[in-house]
Amino acid sequence: MSTAAVKEPFEIVYEKYFSDIYNFIYGQILHRERAEDLVSDIFVKAMTNYERFDPSRASVRTWLTNIARNTLIDDYRKNSIRKSVSLDDEDNYTEPSYEDEYKILKEDDEREVYRILSLLSESERELAGMIYFQNMKNNEIGEILGINAKAVSERRRRLLAKCRKLAGDFTLY
Repeated sequence: MSTAAVKEPFEIVYEKYFSDIYNFIYGQILHRERAEDLVSDIFVKAMTNYERFDPSRASVRTWLTNIARNTLIDDYRKNSIRKSVSLDDEDNYTEPSYEDEYKILKEDDEREVYRILSLLSESERELAGMIYFQNMKNNEIGEILGINAKAVSERRRRLLAKCRKLAGDFTLY
């Protein structure tokens, strides 16, 4: 039996993974419009480089998540540089208002998830995105983060405990 990985057409990859990547990015930055822009950039980069993607080296989801992580890092760097420009500069980047984004959420459970995510660190939100938005396994997450599956399991346990603590006695009915 052959173990060679088959490469799907990019259109299938896009349809299959768009919402995973969008949810991952949104969970990181908590701003809808900015997430949409970044996800567009991610899929343009992926489409441009898809010919070089080697399915025997990583899964498509792992490859896309690495592109997403690198795009976020670039965006954070670019925006931190823009923040240091003169305050008189009209092109200064301004952080999105979490409060404005929070107001558009209609369901109580969505608001609570948003509130908890906004209280997590960037690395905790990244892990939460891989676990809950992308349903990644520990070994996939470990491959992306450069750690072993046991370390991912421990981080996952700590993250869940922190989320439970932040949620307090909030329950979904």
